[in-house]
Amino acid sequence: MIDTPANADDAAALNRAMWETRARVHGSTATDRFYDVESFVAGRETLHLLERELVGDVAGKDLLHLQCHFGMNTLSWARRGARVTGVDFSPTAVERARLLAERTGLPATFVEADTQRLPDSLAGRFDLAVATYGILCWIGDLDAWMRGAAMALRPGGSLVLVDLHPAFQTVATLQPLVVDWPYGGGEPHRDTVTGTYAEPGLSLPAQDVIEYPHSLGEIVTAAATAGLTVKHLGEHIAAEFDPRGILPQGPDGLYRLPFGDSHLPVMYSLVARAPHPHAP
Repeated sequence: MIDTPANADDAAALNRAMWETRARVHGSTATDRFYDVESFVAGRETLHLLERELVGDVAGKDLLHLQCHFGMNTLSWARRGARVTGVDFSPTAVERARLLAERTGLPATFVEADTQRLPDSLAGRFDLAVATYGILCWIGDLDAWMRGAAMALRPGGSLVLVDLHPAFQTVATLQPLVVDWPYGGGEPHRDTVTGTYAEPGLSLPAQDVIEYPHSLGEIVTAAATAGLTVKHLGEHIAAEFDPRGILPQGPDGLYRLPFGDSHLPVMYSLVARAPHPHAP
């Protein structure tokens, strides 16, 4: 990966083009690792235990799903009783999400928008803002992302973020161990991708993308700077799935990142709350 001077609009255009491609192909083949649409329509659960426990009971709550892709997790929250709104910057993803909502009969609203520039119409409307897995590496303006999440929350509402740990993101391969990604700093890095995490064997046209490394400290500081109060920060050495296709699976079915005789964290989780007006 090589540092590249990309301005925000150019980077967003490159990344949107890549996610447009992925939004068209995800769930379209029988060997897709994550997006089995037919089983989802039939009732399959797509939420993992970690986010279910952190978010808790959503029945009757207004939930904003940031970077929702084509809506499977958004609609899973709807199945649990939430009133859901999903946001994604890919027009194809938003269109597919609306069609999926029709197929499942689940009420949902989907909005096409950059999560770094959320529309004012979302302000103060949600009890929960949720974002999970492969989120902040695509965000150049971390402060703007956190401000948007805070803006969308009602007083006392919570942001729940579950994402790949920055330590895990530094690792390219395990055998041999190759580290090719900064731990943080937020500088734009250009890469060329020819496939997708959902189906590593699928060959797609080469596309340039821009990604951004953010450290755990930078993420927490951005949440605090946006006026949110951090209530929980977790670092998790085991995961229910292997998001990047490089982790060994243990006898218990969980995936870990070996590091000597121990493990490095694979995921982190953050819960941050919007203040009440009367709070000191």
